Amino acid sequence: MVAVQSERTDSKTSSDTNDIPEKGISPASDKEVKDQDEYENLKYPEPWKFEKWFIGGYSKGRMIKFNSPKAMYRAINLFAGVAIMFYGYDQGVMSQVNLNPHYQELMGIAPIEGNSRNVAALGGIVSVYYGGTLIGALIAGSLADRMGRIKAVVFGCLWALLGAVLQASAYNITWMCFGRVISGVGVGAIDCVVPVWSAEVSSHSARGAFLAIEFFMNIGGLALAYWIEYFAYLDPNHEMAWRTPLALQIIFILVIGLGINFFPESPRWLMKMGREEEARNVLKATRDTDVEYELKGIKKVVKYELETSGANHYVAMLFPKDRYSRQLRWRVVLAVWLQIMQELVGIGVITVYAVDLFQDAGFEEQMSKLLAGFNNISYMFSVIFAVITLDRYGRRSTMVWGAVGMAVELLIAGILDKYAQIKGPNQRSFGAGVATLTFLYTATFGATWLTTPWLYPTEIFPLNVRAKGGA
Repeated sequence: MVAVQSERTDSKTSSDTNDIPEKGISPASDKEVKDQDEYENLKYPEPWKFEKWFIGGYSKGRMIKFNSPKAMYRAINLFAGVAIMFYGYDQGVMSQVNLNPHYQELMGIAPIEGNSRNVAALGGIVSVYYGGTLIGALIAGSLADRMGRIKAVVFGCLWALLGAVLQASAYNITWMCFGRVISGVGVGAIDCVVPVWSAEVSSHSARGAFLAIEFFMNIGGLALAYWIEYFAYLDPNHEMAWRTPLALQIIFILVIGLGINFFPESPRWLMKMGREEEARNVLKATRDTDVEYELKGIKKVVKYELETSGANHYVAMLFPKDRYSRQLRWRVVLAVWLQIMQELVGIGVITVYAVDLFQDAGFEEQMSKLLAGFNNISYMFSVIFAVITLDRYGRRSTMVWGAVGMAVELLIAGILDKYAQIKGPNQRSFGAGVATLTFLYTATFGATWLTTPWLYPTEIFPLNVRAKGGA
């Protein structure tokens, strides 16, 4: 019995000794070991075979270095803002080009007034651009998932550069429409990918403010285009008055296409491609918090989404065959309808035809142009309120109250505009009311609905379909 008891004691002592970790070494839990094994066995996608044919891209050696993550954060914020500013500039650049008499004669669409064919042609030149943006967004959404966010942006810049050159050198309506479509492809690609890229390299707690600041610069681009054209129009050389603003797009494109290659790639995309060390380096450069904790969270998301990678196709997102894809379909519907409703609230009509709107309200042409320009400036500064509302009050509340405010403002403005078009002693008062409510409407839109439909897709779509969802 003594021998048996001695054996048990020795066995217990040996077992206890083996369970005690060496000094300075913390034992890994069974769960951690299991998770590590699962991550090691992940089947990451192979690099796209055509990726080498696309120029640009992320490089650790080329990435700019800053003294602190906050400095890097500000630089990314500023650069993304420049890219979004270009989109605003491109949206607004045609507003006064369309009014230029030399442009109208060269395109064969003069006179505009009283000629339905010329009015339709003028609208067609503007609208074909948006067909190009649709194509560009769909292409870039796929490319961004295959070869990274940065290469997809460079791809868009090449198209935008060609389109800008063609527009600035156009001598007939066919030439101009061709340039507009190509430019639209490029701008659609840039505008689809940049919000996704900037949201993924930023901290989740500040994405709303991050995007709001970008769109402050977006409307700044729209205002910049308007005022450049306003002062260019004062030049007696009317040909240069419309060619110069179109050519200035090239400066934006070169800054974006060259500059983005010196910034970090999305850490989420790098992790999805199995480039864990590069993802860690990017997080260290852009975060002042626990990098390993966030990296572990990204790993978990990547693991799940690689297992459901069959849904990473436009067709699967629209026509689902399994439960996961059916969940994605409703997110697609939500994202698409937010974009559609953003346009249907009428902001495009206000920004493009603001001069006509103020003229209909009884103001002279010169005063109408000034009011339209100041409305763009007011619109730009209203976006600052989104920095507060998005992260403090939430996305849905911001959209609900914004929609209510815009509806009331447009209703009253429409009633006043009816009386502002009737000549009489009160016409100017009614016209002033229309102008005031127009300013309030664009400010409300800028503070609420401008940013939210772009922020939502970056947050509701999983990583493996995020770029396509954004498209």
